[in-house]
Amino acid sequence: MQEVVEPSALTRHLEAFQDAADATGGNRADATKGYEASAAYVEEQLRAAGYEPRRQEFSYGRRNPVDAFNILADTGSSSGSVLVLGAHLDSVEEGPGLNDNGSGVAAVLEVALRLAEEGAVSRERIRFAFWGGEEDGMHGSEYYVEQLSREETAAHVAYLNVDVVGSPNAVVFVYDGDGSDSEEAGPEGSGAIERVFQDILRAEGVQALPFGFIEDSDYDAFVKGGIPTGGLFTGDAGTKSEAEARTFGGQAGEQYDECYHQACDTIENVDMAMLEQMTETLMSATVSLGSIEGGLAMGAATEEGAG
Repeated sequence: MQEVVEPSALTRHLEAFQDAADATGGNRADATKGYEASAAYVEEQLRAAGYEPRRQEFSYGRRNPVDAFNILADTGSSSGSVLVLGAHLDSVEEGPGLNDNGSGVAAVLEVALRLAEEGAVSRERIRFAFWGGEEDGMHGSEYYVEQLSREETAAHVAYLNVDVVGSPNAVVFVYDGDGSDSEEAGPEGSGAIERVFQDILRAEGVQALPFGFIEDSDYDAFVKGGIPTGGLFTGDAGTKSEAEARTFGGQAGEQYDECYHQACDTIENVDMAMLEQMTETLMSATVSLGSIEGGLAMGAATEEGAG
């Protein structure tokens, strides 16, 4: 499974998001031309790979409602089960948001493209989700979970969240599914997801640190909905400790990402080596949790959609 991800492809995705921001006022916030351009790029890439992306529209805000949308695309499967990989597509208004969260979008998109290219056959339906409304309160992922019936919720075997995975002063975090290092565990099954990520990283010589579910990203709706949840994170506004610097390198006493929610969160702010490693890790976890036959087996990615 190593070296499946092409760094040049990740760079190409980030360049598209940077161009979208540069051409439309410097950001990719919801209901802006920058968001629409980013969405169009994601949809174009998915269609070219054989998926049928669809927009899930919603609105939020009572006084001045914002019309927004998620993008969803599925692999086909004979199983009724669903594994969701998600990353938020919107940025803050203050900047282009290339680490937060162009990095996560690039990772999820690249996993989708590589699985299609390799003709991977998965037992579980794999759904790639690109959320709107995250920076204003996780509205897109919340709407998605709210729309699920009880049966559809039960069919979700896992949600993998990818939000900020190319931090320049990074620490490798995985969400603390079993609650062993934070105040609250995730829903039943979340501990197993954490172990999958930990094992993959450990095999690469990385001792990832647990990070608690603190209601600050799109995983929150899935946790509250009782869906097993996990994911990857490399740090944003927090400060790197001396112990973390000894383990991961970088600068102790400095933010994981000094450009978090700032105009300087450009493509130059993203640590491409870290993003590549996190994308490879996400790919390996998807192969494991999606029950992909023979690793990346040859077959056909289908275009079948789901509600």
